[in-house]
Amino acid sequence: MRELSVVGVRVELPSNQPIVLLREVDGDRYLPIWIGAVEATAIAYEQQGVKPARPLTHDLLRDILAALEAPLTAVEITELKDNVFYADLLIGDGLRVSARPSDSIALALRVGAPIRCADQVLTEAGIVIPDEQEDEVEKFREFLDQVRPEDFAG
Repeated sequence: MRELSVVGVRVELPSNQPIVLLREVDGDRYLPIWIGAVEATAIAYEQQGVKPARPLTHDLLRDILAALEAPLTAVEITELKDNVFYADLLIGDGLRVSARPSDSIALALRVGAPIRCADQVLTEAGIVIPDEQEDEVEKFREFLDQVRPEDFAG
């Protein structure tokens, strides 16, 4: 397993499909995962520090885990099968719950849990951005600074 950090979310044009972009912490590969608009909003809200008046689903799950004293210890993106990513939530002392990567990432951001990815998944779906394309990543980061979570509402 390799640890990943969340670069952010963006909308892929012309399809208007949101993508979450992750990056290897100790490497140079990126992992793009196409996600739903609701999950993109939840991730963007947390990254931008937006606190809704009432808890979103991922906030509720965070609060339930805290109330049960069952901490989320990690998120693992475990598999890529037929272009579908699979993930597990690692809770407490070894409980493993299958979840979508997008929901897992949104929850991990809320509790500060590490996000890890199986080497095989990174080998299969990870991309390396050449140095000459690093300005594209910088443009993406600038986009993230300007985008609002409402931009992901379908």
